[in-house]
Amino acid sequence: MVNTNVDLSLLDGVLDKYADVQGSLITILQHTQDIYGYLPKEAIELISDKTGIAASEIMGVGTFYTQFRFEPVGKYLIMLCQGTACHVNSSELILQTIKEELGIDDGQTTEDGLFSLKCVACLGCCSLSPVMMINEDTYGSLTPDKTIKILNELREAAQ
Repeated sequence: MVNTNVDLSLLDGVLDKYADVQGSLITILQHTQDIYGYLPKEAIELISDKTGIAASEIMGVGTFYTQFRFEPVGKYLIMLCQGTACHVNSSELILQTIKEELGIDDGQTTEDGLFSLKCVACLGCCSLSPVMMINEDTYGSLTPDKTIKILNELREAAQ
């Protein structure tokens, strides 16, 4: 077991409840990500130990589903829609604005740990295009100016 600052005791309740339940790996991974914000290697090793599922198989499941992350994300996870409606309504311009404003690319996190950017296939909010979600909040009808305003408001709120 790798020794880091990941508090594996936070998984005790999840593993007590699901470790012996056939077909519960995705549920365990979802709860793990809810706890840590991502799937730490140490947690995957513990899940393997407790469930008897090989760590390689757990990684196979985790990498198959796009909902799972293996690196920590920022306080604000920006999911920018790249679906057809958003694309034709200039989501690329919004992406460029976010990249310039935050100095990060898709899949990266700002050095201060405040923002992470993830381009997604579709958010299902086509009537709001172009659209992004930041954590649980949805922002639609985006323009570059509106996007910068949103990012600045979140920066201020985090201070």
